Amino acid sequence: MGGCRPAHRVREPGLNGRPDPTYRLVVDQAEFDDLIGTLAGQQRIAVDTEFHREKTYFPRVALIQIAWEGGLVLVDPLELDLAALAGLVQSDLLVVMHAAGQDLEVFDRVCGAVPLNLFDTQLAAGFMGMSSPSLASLHEQLLGLRLPKGDRLTDWLARPLTRSQMDYAASDVANLLEIHDLQVARLTADGRLAWAEQECREMLERERGRRVPEDAWQRIKEARQLRGQARDVARSVAAWRERRAAEVDIPVRHVLPDLGVVAVSQRAPASVADLKGGAGLALQVEDGLETEPAQGVGEIGRQPQRRQRQVGQASVVVPGSVGLKHVDPPFLFRPLF
Repeated sequence: MGGCRPAHRVREPGLNGRPDPTYRLVVDQAEFDDLIGTLAGQQRIAVDTEFHREKTYFPRVALIQIAWEGGLVLVDPLELDLAALAGLVQSDLLVVMHAAGQDLEVFDRVCGAVPLNLFDTQLAAGFMGMSSPSLASLHEQLLGLRLPKGDRLTDWLARPLTRSQMDYAASDVANLLEIHDLQVARLTADGRLAWAEQECREMLERERGRRVPEDAWQRIKEARQLRGQARDVARSVAAWRERRAAEVDIPVRHVLPDLGVVAVSQRAPASVADLKGGAGLALQVEDGLETEPAQGVGEIGRQPQRRQRQVGQASVVVPGSVGLKHVDPPFLFRPLF
């Protein structure tokens, strides 16, 4: 599917007379390596990604869109070794993205690096009085363009990609550098460019630590409302859940739902048996497993440095959600923070 392909972007009649962008799909390693050389000579590039993570902990990268002055490519990560992206994004090159949070995680996943220099057009829009607009909204307000509506159920991992999929993906970056120009001009005139750039740097720092297990409890609304020992337990349980989900590459909710974390934290059970009957959570100890006496969750908050004995595996059943899931509940018997 390589070579140049015209992008037939669907627009409402009368919005503008711009020609449709052209792009090429890169599936050949030598072509990708040449592309890296081309991009290294640029001052800035626009980047977006398509990925799936509904059934995994880590994003499964399906497509990377890159635009620069005079060029636009769709890079197929299923066909290529993308390690060379690391050196590119770790250079002085400015990477322009929109709502970059999860895209940064994608970059870290595919090449082990995130951009050193980032300009997020959504963050910048906030300094222009536009709150947190979608990419489509920015196109309409700044350029008078309407982007094609994407199918939320589309399978980006399926091959071959359809023409409509590629046209939609290309449209996400085709005008992003022009939006960047307009935002820089406006922010400079308003004396706010430095503020926006600082916010982008701070966002990079936040995203680097977004998956720190010890901070996972803060993403659970109900856990943030807990106090005292219950909060300490929630921190430990959520950290264990985060590590376990990463270990087996499944969503954290498939290990233990948010309400399950809160239920355990509020009950502070002293043993596996004490977990039975908890709200929204039933725990069954498998037959034949040794169950030694051990201090429970209630002791975690008071003895954060003490390692305690573990009772073995159990099955967490989340009614009406994911069915039977086999997990090892070390949070019951040893501190994780």
